[in-house]
Amino acid sequence: MTEFKSADRTQASIMAAAEKRVLIWLAQRMPPWVNSDHLTAIGFLGQAAAGLSYWYAKRDPFTGLLLVILFLVVNWFGDSLDGTLARVRDLQRPRYGFYLDHILDSIGSVFLLGGLGLSGYMSPEVGAGLLIAYLLLSIEVFLATYTLGKFRISFGAFSPTELRILLIVGNLVALWRPMVNIAGRYYLLFDAGGVCGIVGMTAILIGSTVRHTRQLYREETRW
Repeated sequence: MTEFKSADRTQASIMAAAEKRVLIWLAQRMPPWVNSDHLTAIGFLGQAAAGLSYWYAKRDPFTGLLLVILFLVVNWFGDSLDGTLARVRDLQRPRYGFYLDHILDSIGSVFLLGGLGLSGYMSPEVGAGLLIAYLLLSIEVFLATYTLGKFRISFGAFSPTELRILLIVGNLVALWRPMVNIAGRYYLLFDAGGVCGIVGMTAILIGSTVRHTRQLYREETRW
């Protein structure tokens, strides 16, 4: 079997340094019987439960949105800590860990954004658009990881952690003001945020695709 070389990780978000310290502190205090697979499962279940809680918020907004916040924290705990625990214990499984973590993240995003689109706090059309943009950007990241050996976790100031925080803040605001006034018209708060997210991710996708295509063309074209 050909020796596997892990891709270089790029993480430069606002909270990257502080988050890394917290995760290492938590990993060093995890009971010996807890392993990375347990944490990966917790992260996935937290994301799926957050999506189901969004769906439930259509019936009981207060309870549903607060449950979303709780499960987003659970998702952060499992999804962010699984790799750190493996590195702290020097028990990395780079191919297995990368594959399992990101296929479950992709499935979990269907739950999360699907639930948000069915919650009444975001229109289904915007939810579908946001999910498509997220999955396309994820595909680009995974292809760049394979072809260029660089795994990009954050884009500018944002990584999954910052996006979870934005969702949590949005939930708290939506409990009292689910609508926003833009140029004299009222829109769902999460629709406004979702459209911004679609535009931002689409711009990043186009920019990354052009840049990486040019780089690969220069490196492999001999005429």
